[in-house]
Amino acid sequence: MKRNTTQNEYDIVIVGSGIGGATLLNRLAETGARILLIERGQSLEDSCAARDSKAIFVDEKFRPDEQWLDGNGQCFNPGNYYYVGGNSKFYGAVMLRYREEDFGELAFEEGISPAWPFNYQELAPFYHQAETLYQVRGKEGQDCCEPSGAKGYIGEPVADEPSIARVRDKLAKAGAKPFSLPLALDIDRWMDRAKTPWDAFPDTGTGKMDAESAALNPVLDYPNVTLMTDACVRRFHTGADGKQIQSVELVHSGQVLRISAALFVLSAGAINSAAILLRSRNDKNPEGLANSSGQVGRNFMNHNCTALLALNPFRRNSAVYQKTLGINDFYLSDGSGGGPLGNIQLLGKIDGTMLKANLKAAPQFAMDWVARHSVDWYVMSEDLPNPDSRVMIDSSDRIVLDWRRSNMTAHRKLLKKAKRLMRAAGFPILLSQPFDRRTPSHQCGTVRIGNDPGSAPLDSYCRSYDHKNLFVMDASFLPTSAAVNPALTIAAQALRVAEHIKITELQ
Repeated sequence: MKRNTTQNEYDIVIVGSGIGGATLLNRLAETGARILLIERGQSLEDSCAARDSKAIFVDEKFRPDEQWLDGNGQCFNPGNYYYVGGNSKFYGAVMLRYREEDFGELAFEEGISPAWPFNYQELAPFYHQAETLYQVRGKEGQDCCEPSGAKGYIGEPVADEPSIARVRDKLAKAGAKPFSLPLALDIDRWMDRAKTPWDAFPDTGTGKMDAESAALNPVLDYPNVTLMTDACVRRFHTGADGKQIQSVELVHSGQVLRISAALFVLSAGAINSAAILLRSRNDKNPEGLANSSGQVGRNFMNHNCTALLALNPFRRNSAVYQKTLGINDFYLSDGSGGGPLGNIQLLGKIDGTMLKANLKAAPQFAMDWVARHSVDWYVMSEDLPNPDSRVMIDSSDRIVLDWRRSNMTAHRKLLKKAKRLMRAAGFPILLSQPFDRRTPSHQCGTVRIGNDPGSAPLDSYCRSYDHKNLFVMDASFLPTSAAVNPALTIAAQALRVAEHIKITELQ
């Protein structure tokens, strides 16, 4: 592998090494095309801090030194990570498929989740490939609304710890249908390094199958692949007619560079990809690139998520990692003739230090007691696309994230259902806290795909309608957020787009 080259001409330039960019590269590397992968961050080195909850959640050692603005002009520090592998270095490794119904139109009390430009069956074979690539462990037949088709699981699901096995049994007796979460994880390797959760803990090559370890590392030794790290992309430049991308401008080691290519793929994440396109405005594209529809940056979605701590004061939770169960009983309906509500899944085990990071005035001993007696859940509902929920840039090109939450009626109903279920399973004390804009871990929707170039920047293969040599391959393409973790769907679409690029561009 060649690293940090200053060569300035390639067949393909990919901006961003997260799930979208790394998965696409994994499939394109074999073509022999000269490919440059540009990453803003560097590789995460192993350290004691990588398994230290105080370093991660209190000292915020791994968060970027960056400020964005919200819709009211207030600054905040986002949990948007810049490392080789992108945000997947910190993800919970949950690899769930969207439901078949998620690809069609779904009606909620507060609006419509629109249909995709293609159906589930189009993506199903690529879901299978993505599960295999990311070495997902799972079990078919448990998930009550599981999509059809063979799964690419490489082995049995990660086992429940004894405390969680008891919870699974109690939930089943209460009438729920808990299922084993499909996880991209080598649990033995993870636990050999240190006995901690993996959810929100950085992966340093010790068992989590993220974009770097599963997709990027296997192709880094290809002679046609070059990785450039510590390189912050500013904007794209077009030719005089404004229709063809000619180069990408970036800052690398303090030096401003322009790198040319025949084909460009933007995979910087839904927020940064939209910002880069908006910053790339010119005389021919005054609203930014790929934006004749006016939709770049719009329709930002991030899921409606609440942490729910279910406590039994007379029983301790001895789990180390915890995150092995999901509940989809209310995904497609509320169980009483009403509409879809969403997904419930375990969080990684929370400790007292993590709790105190969010409740600084609380005494440590109280937070430790809560953590010892809680089972920690992630309650997640779909965030509906809204053109006024958007990413913008201010006069100094700083990111403005004006997130307009939607579908909160369904989310409140799901939280109520989850609490009722936990009480029935033997947890009389329930504490909940919503996630806010500081956690854009499921960011999506800002450069969406669609069949109409008047309402969507990208076609169904993530190619820009305005610039035929530009693809956008990350969570920004998602036309809907659904109510499951987006990583597997991004990976599957990246594999589908890679096959399309091979046929249309590289033959």
